[in-house]
Amino acid sequence: MSARDEAGGDRGIGPATRMECKVCWYVYEPAAGDDVWQIPPGTPWSELPAHWTCPNCSTTRDGFLILRDD
Repeated sequence: MSARDEAGGDRGIGPATRMECKVCWYVYEPAAGDDVWQIPPGTPWSELPAHWTCPNCSTTRDGFLILRDD
């Protein structure tokens, strides 16, 4: 299941939602940001640049899954 629905919108992704790359398992933590892409801490998934990719394996944003804490 992708983090995007058929209409192309993010679903169930809030400002603190952690996202996990389904290729290398890198976790994007909004509270930490991303040093590689110089994304400041506190940046939610929805505010990442459209061209942002996984800093480990270059997977595009549609290759990430919502990481649930349950």
